[in-house]
Amino acid sequence: MSELHLHIVSFDVPYPANYGGVIDVFYKAKALAEKGVKIHLHCFEYGRKKPELLEKLFYEVRYYKRDVSKKHLFKSRPYIIETRISEELVKNLLKDDYPILMEGLHTTALLRERRLKNRKRIVRTHNIEHDYYLHLSKVETDLFKKYYFYNESVKLKKYESILSKADLLLTISQTDHAYFSSKYKPVVFLPAFHPYKAVKSLTGKGNYVLYHGNLSVPENINAATVLLKEVFQDFPVPFKIAGLHPPASLSRLVAATPSAELIANPSDEQLQELIANAHIHIFFTEQATGLKLKLLNALYNGRFVLTNDKMLSGSQLQPVCIMAGSIAEMKKEIARLMKEKFTATMKADRQFHLQTLYANGNNVERLIDLIV
Repeated sequence: MSELHLHIVSFDVPYPANYGGVIDVFYKAKALAEKGVKIHLHCFEYGRKKPELLEKLFYEVRYYKRDVSKKHLFKSRPYIIETRISEELVKNLLKDDYPILMEGLHTTALLRERRLKNRKRIVRTHNIEHDYYLHLSKVETDLFKKYYFYNESVKLKKYESILSKADLLLTISQTDHAYFSSKYKPVVFLPAFHPYKAVKSLTGKGNYVLYHGNLSVPENINAATVLLKEVFQDFPVPFKIAGLHPPASLSRLVAATPSAELIANPSDEQLQELIANAHIHIFFTEQATGLKLKLLNALYNGRFVLTNDKMLSGSQLQPVCIMAGSIAEMKKEIARLMKEKFTATMKADRQFHLQTLYANGNNVERLIDLIV
């Protein structure tokens, strides 16, 4: 087989792979490169450094400054699209005729580009973006941000039809697949790529419940707040919250909750240690969007995972999680699980289920077949 080249256009610099979207971008590109695909990585840059590792892993790496000026807020197209338009990127893509994989709706201004209309153009959808932004507007307390999220949601809903110009959509969850495949063709479900190969969960017992996530994201602030106020306020089980950039409001709430502790901005090593030693990982969301990659981290590296149904939407992870449909059920399950040991049998069952659907090796072979 002749050499396979692929352009990947990323909405952000995908390393370090330390938040949801870029985890899938980085480990997908890495898995392809390990299979011999020559990856031409194009990154929109706005605050993250240019890591040397990307140059070592990929055939070519280019960076484009994302134009985050406020003038784009007043345009008819979404801000997340308008700020990622680059003539330099188009010129670089025109130097050959390799297929182009666009990461997220964010990078799909390229679908409007007539000069690229004869190329194979694939879009990896990371979310139903207008639903995601609508939910952000509901949980945001700052009035300016609230209006921005709502306005962006309206624009994204209107803009989304650009996807009809793509040759293929790759969805990250079954819920997203049902939505996109009802509107566009062809659409393929391709689970998230991630760094985990084997379940490393410790057997036995831990002595605390852990919630972790990026605490600067409104959805995660809201989840932590609900858990503190409604589950752990008068519940004697030790509860730890770990994550980046927690707001002062969350710090105050933790201080007022006797059983709670906040670990702000943990290092990767510290976070993985917290995940390994927790007895229960608790997840909660009021919005069923995408796949939460922190859920996979807990399943591969932690013990019991307790969650509500929206967190698992379209993930096919129900068999390896404990479900709670209400706050009362959550408390009941925590009390029950704190008495149980996580066993070697449970670990083996989890490994079997995860390798069936979420093994990078199987999914990269499928992706190569789709690109060719």
